[in-house]
Amino acid sequence: MKEVYLDNSATTRVCESAAKKAYEVMTSIYGNPSSLHSKGLEAQHETDRARKIIADSLCAKPEEIYFTSGGTEANNTAVFGAAHALKRRGSRIVTTAIEHSSVFEAMQQLEKEGFEVIYLQPDSSGKIRPEEIKKAINKDTILVSIMAVNNELGSIQPINAVYRAIAASGSPALFHADAVQAYMKMPLIPKKLGIDLLSISGHKIHGPKGVGALYVRKGARILPLHFGGMQEKKLRPGTEAAPLICAMGEAVSCYDRDENNRIKQLNACFRKKLSELDGIVFNSDADCLPYIINFSLPGFRSETLLHFLAERGIFVSSGSACAKGHKSHVLEAMKYDDKRADSALRISFSDENTAEDADIIVNNLKIAVSTLARS
Repeated sequence: MKEVYLDNSATTRVCESAAKKAYEVMTSIYGNPSSLHSKGLEAQHETDRARKIIADSLCAKPEEIYFTSGGTEANNTAVFGAAHALKRRGSRIVTTAIEHSSVFEAMQQLEKEGFEVIYLQPDSSGKIRPEEIKKAINKDTILVSIMAVNNELGSIQPINAVYRAIAASGSPALFHADAVQAYMKMPLIPKKLGIDLLSISGHKIHGPKGVGALYVRKGARILPLHFGGMQEKKLRPGTEAAPLICAMGEAVSCYDRDENNRIKQLNACFRKKLSELDGIVFNSDADCLPYIINFSLPGFRSETLLHFLAERGIFVSSGSACAKGHKSHVLEAMKYDDKRADSALRISFSDENTAEDADIIVNNLKIAVSTLARS
């Protein structure tokens, strides 16, 4: 039985060169990057190389890249760091109702601390309208946090409208973008987009789990979450996870952006095949990031379909992996009825997927629809 892995928005397989780099750093270049002897300097050289690779991928400067343990820590550092740094200049924060939980729950905590948080609602396609962004930002706004691409739907958000709205308001707001799903899959140049803070993660692009990065525009000031060391210029102290950092840099250097065009064709192929299923409803519009297709088969619970497919070596998701099966706040914000929301499945691609995978999943879903009891 061929394994068909279609849950790449949750995590990707680590590419061979990244795995080899992690092993090399763990076993040969194993010094502490903060140590002043030759073994430490050797490790520092490797982490500096990874930092430059990631900076170059964003047309940024190496000193603007801060390594974290992943996208969640990068998002938390950006959100709490900005809010606490600017709290004397205002109390309003603007975000969306469809952010990843690492932003959404951070915002709920900031509300408990007395900040006013505005949650912008998506339209029926899962997008935030630019005019709503502009209307929500006033002179007391200190932070705007809007994801580049929604992790459940793949809907591309109008982040190019945020900087203009902030400038027009005359507010001191910093602009944070969660780019975990967008990084390397669409053009992202923070400086051109007016982004002050941008979060990325290693394991979404064939790097290892446990490492990510936060871009902080030179001149933007945020406060740290942790204390106890000089690493990452005190913004994220603690011994650097050099094997993971270097493996992430290797994954970025090996990432083939030309694959993005092939993924568009693959997305179209999957949509055509999936359309053969009776009653299917697409939750992802055709203009979403082509790496993600979210759809529903009303009458069949997503958890039941997910396990049915997994038994046949086909791996998909019922939403964000971080939700661990809980009801999707994204689909809830889009006001989907329970039958549609409870039957949603997300398939997400990497460069390892092929058109053959479309036939396999559709054929097995047809079997599921004809054999499983309706809910």
